[in-house]
Amino acid sequence: MNLKIKTSLLFLFFLFITQSCSVYSLSGVATTAKTVTIDQFFNNTDLAPANMGQTFTNRLKDYYQQNSSLKVIVENGDLHLEGTISEYRINPIAPVSTGNPNDPNIAALSRLTIAVKVTYEDTTVPKNSFKDRSFSFYKDFDNSLNFTTVQEDLEKKVFDQILIDIFNATVANW
Repeated sequence: MNLKIKTSLLFLFFLFITQSCSVYSLSGVATTAKTVTIDQFFNNTDLAPANMGQTFTNRLKDYYQQNSSLKVIVENGDLHLEGTISEYRINPIAPVSTGNPNDPNIAALSRLTIAVKVTYEDTTVPKNSFKDRSFSFYKDFDNSLNFTTVQEDLEKKVFDQILIDIFNATVANW
């Protein structure tokens, strides 16, 4: 086949695919909603940094703006999200024996776990709504590192996955 026919067939195929997916977009958003309201998420943990709720809320708003055509508005959005950061904990996960019965065993690795409880209201399709669904993720880190030097990077990586999970559970319907 010559190049002109291949190009025409490719164009027709692409046109067919995009037209057959009327509700879905190329970004994976499966909603007819136009706006979303995201309330301030509050930090209900003892160990998390004081500004974590604000940081998470801002990242969630940015994620919706960057990955969908939804407009983030202050109130009365077609979609509404609110919630709390419900867990922030660090646990040892890889104990290492010191070899000396008088010395306590230590952990070579620890795990930072963060959980967020989300309430989601979809006014366009109410059956998609949910209340207090928990989303959590964790990252492991080497205990030879000072936690304060890796804390921000770990929190970012954990939040990245939680944001994807919330987005998929709300507007991507996965």
